Amino acid sequence: MMCLLAGHCRVAAQEVVLPHGLTVNMLLNTGQVFLNGYPANTPLEQAVTYRENWQFTDISTARPVFGWMFSSGSANTKQTAYRILVASSKELLARDSADLWDTGKINSDQSLHISYNGKQLKAGAVYFWKVKTWDNYGNQSIFSEMARFKMADRLVDYATDRHPIQKQDDYPARLEKVNENTCFADFGKASFGRLRLNLYSETGTDSVHIHLGEAKKNGRIDRSPGGTIRYSRYTVKLRQGWNTYVIAIRPGKQNTGPQAVLVPEHIGEVTPFRYCEIENYRHPLQEKDVVRETAFYPFNEQDSYFLSSDTVLNRVWDISKYSVKATSFLGVYIDGDRERIPYEADAVINQLSHYGVAREYGMARYSHEYLIHHPTWPTEWILQSVLMAWEDYMYTGNKQSVEHYYNDLKAKTLTMLSDKDGFISTRTGKVTPTVLESIHFKGELRDIVDWPHTGILGLEKEEGGETDGFVFTDVNTVVNAFHYRALTLMERIAEALGKTDDQKFYQERATRLKRSFNARLFDKKRGIYVDGIGTDHASLHANMFPLAFGLVPENHVRSVSEFIRSRGMACSVYGSQFLLDGVYDAHDADYGLELLTSTGERSWYNMIRVGSTITLEAWDNKYKPNQDWNHAWGAAPANLIPRKLMGIEPLEPGFKKIRIKPQPGNLKHAEIKHPTIRGTVKASFINRPNESFRLEVDIPVNTTAKVYLPFYSGKQFFYMDDRPISYKREGNFSVIENVGSGKHVFSVGR
Repeated sequence: MMCLLAGHCRVAAQEVVLPHGLTVNMLLNTGQVFLNGYPANTPLEQAVTYRENWQFTDISTARPVFGWMFSSGSANTKQTAYRILVASSKELLARDSADLWDTGKINSDQSLHISYNGKQLKAGAVYFWKVKTWDNYGNQSIFSEMARFKMADRLVDYATDRHPIQKQDDYPARLEKVNENTCFADFGKASFGRLRLNLYSETGTDSVHIHLGEAKKNGRIDRSPGGTIRYSRYTVKLRQGWNTYVIAIRPGKQNTGPQAVLVPEHIGEVTPFRYCEIENYRHPLQEKDVVRETAFYPFNEQDSYFLSSDTVLNRVWDISKYSVKATSFLGVYIDGDRERIPYEADAVINQLSHYGVAREYGMARYSHEYLIHHPTWPTEWILQSVLMAWEDYMYTGNKQSVEHYYNDLKAKTLTMLSDKDGFISTRTGKVTPTVLESIHFKGELRDIVDWPHTGILGLEKEEGGETDGFVFTDVNTVVNAFHYRALTLMERIAEALGKTDDQKFYQERATRLKRSFNARLFDKKRGIYVDGIGTDHASLHANMFPLAFGLVPENHVRSVSEFIRSRGMACSVYGSQFLLDGVYDAHDADYGLELLTSTGERSWYNMIRVGSTITLEAWDNKYKPNQDWNHAWGAAPANLIPRKLMGIEPLEPGFKKIRIKPQPGNLKHAEIKHPTIRGTVKASFINRPNESFRLEVDIPVNTTAKVYLPFYSGKQFFYMDDRPISYKREGNFSVIENVGSGKHVFSVGR
């Protein structure tokens, strides 16, 4: 028998599917062991006996859930049955025997979130499992490769598990002498880590100065970069002969405070840097002598890729994808290096972007659940907890989190602040201690709209902040757009959990608010939304959020979209997430591409141009003078490109059904590899605007897709897999329902 890495085995010249990508509590590679943060080859069952300096993925729930993926060379393949074995020893499992749980053959297409139902699992113990499947063509797979998992030392009914933070050694991409006693190292990209050096001293009396920084100026590290762009200096007293030195990073006061998330002990304190200067050292240095110990949450670079005919777009994708990895060094989404505090607005963008580039769901869920009990002050960001909960459910298909935190999510809709018309306000005396307690917040709720505001953080009057002149009133348009979105999503969450009374409640609330919203906040003469009741000022924000959240009636989409175009990128990098969501949902693909590929000052390309390799907190230093250069809330293209430009989104929870709806604008061609919890979606297109469009897709087993192509005219040709096929028209799209798994080619033209 010859096994192939792609997850297939050939037996008697017949292809048989082999389940792969086994997960426990949605985590891949639960058997991986780490030694001081570095992946080790020691078997899990052996490593757990060592304990000190070893790290493992702990499974905290007494009844974990199992999942897997599988591939097939046949189109329209679906699983019809499975059999899981769980054993206390690898020897038993190798004999296809299970002393803890043998499901027998279960007739089901379920391949995700199968709850353990065997003998009681013990805290701290290591277990072994595997699975086999049957498909709708009558094929029975052999058993998968054996997988391992370790139970936590304390078991609970519900918790979100994560992998340990890992380390990786990076070497300089460029190492050169600046002068006789100074060497300059460029690692190519910034990352969070610390430095390790191999240095030589003949006498043991030398002192070497080490400079670390994110920014460069005149060929050297910028020692006064401004804002929160990092620079630090260290001195090392050398011992005689060759020695290895670890530069211990000094903790910062602001990013190690009471609210900050601390670096795990096995990693040690880190700082973000790309460049290193070694000063007062004359001995020759090789690349191997200068090592950056980079820290990050486990990340598989091969999970995703994107390439297109637009070189700017490709670079925007690259910096955005890398930013997700580089800022993951704490295992929870944070605001960047300045504070290292989780904020909902950072997390909601980081969550979607992480989904877009990696098959990883634990870090997003943990961050969301952390913020439920550690909320921050802006009104809209309280509401964003509901948005994160919904995206978690849609991307994973797992209900455990929304079930566990259901009452908290109800409170986060802030319905207790609403008036008779359905509007909520934090300025009408309704924010009581009871309300604050229900959302676990100790402080003052304030509307934010966007950040920063005018006249703070060093902004001069000529720099108007990032709110486009928004006028704050008691009834705030942006806040109530978020409230509407939270209501509609709570309605769907209640429906998914079978809570029909709550479903009806949130549906009625949403309907009432939408009616009031369009009656009181829409200026019919101008065809746009104003900032709130009591002002006639209309900002970008007052229009892009209603458009993104489905509040704009179809007959007003055009006027609202035209106003949005007139304002340009008059929002922060945070606001750009919702601006582009609204633009693409209104099918203004040309403008969406224009914003994504802009080379102006307020653009993602500007982040690259100023010299950063991780997305910035703001478009430029002038728009936020205290900004940092390592903020994943600037990485929205990592989700906007797969979700909106390439159009890949879950239509049913857990990608049971997928929408593939490319909106290329004038982009000539593009291809993407997009991870989902069921497997990889691949899509590529060749686009001749207003003439023809060719789309190739590869859809995972156990899913179906709804595929959209352009609609040109009633006389157009339309082919699927080189055969004419009927379609239905939806606006300017030609739509095919229920496309099965496997590879398919679509083409449409005049």
